Amino acid sequence: MVARSRSLQARLFPHGLTDVLRQVALFGAAYFAYRVVRGGVDGRAAAAFQHARDLINLERGMHVFVEPSIQAWASGSQVVIDLASWIYLNAQTTTMIGALLWLYVQRNTSFYFVRNMMIVSMAIALVGYIVFPTAPPRMLPEWGFADTVADLTGGNSDSVTVNSLFNPYAAIPSMHLAMALMIGWPLAKLVRPRALRVFWAGYPLLMLFVIVVTANHFLIDGALGALTAGLAAIVARSLARARPRVWAFSEAGATA
Repeated sequence: MVARSRSLQARLFPHGLTDVLRQVALFGAAYFAYRVVRGGVDGRAAAAFQHARDLINLERGMHVFVEPSIQAWASGSQVVIDLASWIYLNAQTTTMIGALLWLYVQRNTSFYFVRNMMIVSMAIALVGYIVFPTAPPRMLPEWGFADTVADLTGGNSDSVTVNSLFNPYAAIPSMHLAMALMIGWPLAKLVRPRALRVFWAGYPLLMLFVIVVTANHFLIDGALGALTAGLAAIVARSLARARPRVWAFSEAGATA
């Protein structure tokens, strides 16, 4: 029993409990920074709405303003709309936390690279929220957008309860898409079942569909989210050179 207990402890805490607490503290600090920035943009609603209208004009000029049409098409099936809204609600909570826990326990040698990517991406996103606060499409019903998440939960997605957790004007960049890339790409390389590899490889595309269908982001938001993830990966690779045995991404555990 003692041997089994030690084996389980070694698997759950491969670098000890202190390391677990350190990871929780890092993500907690990133969340605190997000909350501070959110407070700084609350008084910039006028600018946020103007930036959203500027994006619409830009997309119309590029002939890619298709978000209302996509949402209208998806609205033909309540199952599609509800499923997309459910995925959006869980993407940065259940899905992301579950993926990080799996990485930490099952593929610990790659966890720190993914962690570094996420922390860097959050820092980049905070700059975007400060410089260019943008209202999401769901706040612009005059353009044909509907708040599908609010319809699913039976409340207002921009209520005080939700705003206490999320920045209401954090549309640029889309961190839902950025996180989907930073979770989907590593898991597609690390999971063993082929079906799961295919799922995680396509997860970012699914998230792009979700953020558009739920009227939470414009296509440009998604593109900038992808750019954010790419920049974060480049920085994480550079950081890995400083501590290659700890911070480098490794696929060895996927086939071991």
